[in-house]
This record gives sequence, C-alpha cells and structure tokens, in this order.
Amino acid sequence: MKIALLSDSHQKTTLTTQAIEMLKSKGAQYLVHAGDLEIKENLDILKNSGLTYVSVFGNNDYNLTKYSNNYNINQEPYYFKIKKVTFKLMHIPNYLTPDSDVVIFGHTHNFEQQYTNNTLFINPGEVCARNKNLTECVLLEIKEDKYIIEYNYKKPESNTWETKVYEYEK
Repeated sequence: MKIALLSDSHQKTTLTTQAIEMLKSKGAQYLVHAGDLEIKENLDILKNSGLTYVSVFGNNDYNLTKYSNNYNINQEPYYFKIKKVTFKLMHIPNYLTPDSDVVIFGHTHNFEQQYTNNTLFINPGEVCARNKNLTECVLLEIKEDKYIIEYNYKKPESNTWETKVYEYEK
C-alpha cells in the first residue's frame, strides 16, 4: 500500500495540489495530512483528490473547525487503521509514543524519519516552502516486511521533483 503524506500546507494551494498530483502519479492510494491547512481551499483539495484521505487540525487551523462535519479533519492525536496497519496522526509532536505501527506528525517543517521499537515515526516536512526554499512530501510504501519512505522535494518554482529513499525492515 502507498500513502501520500503531507503537512504544513498553510495557504499554498498550488504547492499542495502539485504535491498530491505527483504522489498520485507514483501510485498513492491514500492521503494523510498532518495539519496546518489554514484555508478551506486546502480541505477542498484533499476532498477532491480522488484518494481516501484523513487530516488533523494544526495550530493554525482554528478557523477550520466549522467545516469538520464536511471534511475528514480530526482533533489530534487521531488514531486510525488502514488494512492491518495502525496509525497515530498529529500536528504538534506532543504524542510521540510508540503506540501505533506508524506515527505521523508535522509542525516542525522538517522532514524526519526514524524506526524505533517497531514504530515508524515520520514528518513529511513542509509543503508551503516557508522555512526553506523547498516544498516537501513523502510517499510511504508499506510492505509485509518493510517500510519504504520516498522523500520528495523541489524548489517551489520548479516542476522537477528530487527523491531520496529510506528503507526499514520490520
């Protein structure tokens, strides 16, 4: 299974759309957003992506709470399952405990990945290219025996994505 991971879109609808379309072209079947969408237009992008999606409220999403009945946006930490894999999703990394197979977070605007005590911790970085001149996202492939993390990044004005791959045996 392949899962598109994004965080910290802020008000960058074009970059959010570009990241999702690129990840879909690589076979993403699901979409997970770790918060700070900020505007309803970004919620619409998730909903209209054609992928099963889930997201959480970030610290800049207080104005989106009125839309929670119409979009799959949840309070953190949010636990869910895809097939047999358990996930914990949050924006602010306050709940970094190994109580799920995969723990996804955002907020720091930095790509991070670590496999510890049979739990994969991952931050896909920032879509918005605010803290650095890069828009970032991850394609997480979960196989029976390993996790494959494909970190994708590009300069906001570029159409060319660069990729680094990390693998962890389960």
